[in-house]
Amino acid sequence: MRTEAIFGRREFVKKAAQAVATAAVCEGRTPAAAQAAPPGQQAGTIPVRILGKTGLKLPILGYGGAALPKAWRNPLSYDDRVALVRYALDRGLRYFDTAGNYMESQAILGEALKDRRRDVCLVTKVETTKPEKVRKAVEKSLKELQTDYLDILLIHGSPGLEQMNVEQAMKIHAELVRLRDEKITRFIGFSAHGYFDKALSLINTGGFEVCMLSYGYMPRGSSSVWSARMTQLRDDCLAKAHELGMGIVAMKVIGGGWLGRWSGYLVPDFDKQRLAQLPGAAIRHVLQDQRVHLLAIGMHLKSQIDANITTFTGEANYTPQDRALLAEFSARLYETETLKKLRMEQ
Repeated sequence: MRTEAIFGRREFVKKAAQAVATAAVCEGRTPAAAQAAPPGQQAGTIPVRILGKTGLKLPILGYGGAALPKAWRNPLSYDDRVALVRYALDRGLRYFDTAGNYMESQAILGEALKDRRRDVCLVTKVETTKPEKVRKAVEKSLKELQTDYLDILLIHGSPGLEQMNVEQAMKIHAELVRLRDEKITRFIGFSAHGYFDKALSLINTGGFEVCMLSYGYMPRGSSSVWSARMTQLRDDCLAKAHELGMGIVAMKVIGGGWLGRWSGYLVPDFDKQRLAQLPGAAIRHVLQDQRVHLLAIGMHLKSQIDANITTFTGEANYTPQDRALLAEFSARLYETETLKKLRMEQ
């Protein structure tokens, strides 16, 4: 699809559809078009927070589209995955995250959300390290997502930021700024699984509105466990992003499944009932930090969506029992061969 075909109706589209989109998402509307309640106001309602300087008022549980590709072990048919996204929407989720390299994820989200586009915050990422390829990558994403604009466009962590230095990343940033100026995306940001030294440099530029950071009980990157130094740099990222008023999204909250769907495979002799309590404990660990505006979590099944919503709408206090459970399981996990083989980031 040519750029002109995708973007040629910008004035009309933005003054009509996107204006309504801003109202719907920023006001936190539910499927019944009622405004979402502030935290604690209504039982069973996912609490909302404002995503920093974007002004978007969103339920703090977001949907991670990396859970959708068949190659990444989603067990459902294509149609059932479309229905899964729709189910998340109907249950009150409004932030939907994906990326250009998440295989069929963008197409599934596009099909599921096309008639409810104005009700959601749609986020995707670009992986290319070549500025001249950014626009083409975004065109492809828009076509698959069946939309004329994005709410948030991120420089992907890996592939992407991990494979670039800061100077190269800022050249990609310049392309995102152009797209934002053209109203192709409303806000820009980046994601980081680790390499928080580079992430901190990007935050310090003041040129981004959103950052998506690995933030969970486990120091988990995309395919590694990072060092104590990287944990300190991640915390520095959080502090600076908060100071600058950026929207802060946490990913890897459940350790990329280590504290969720893969926990029983990784530590098979751990008590099954206690394994089932791990995701809730991991979520509550992150919810302690009021600087985090939203948690993007990959959910492969309706039962996972239901369980996470129950956690977000229930008692949010991180308890001594949560702390003890996570400490005991992670100690066992670190002794497994799987974890021993992972490279420690320095």
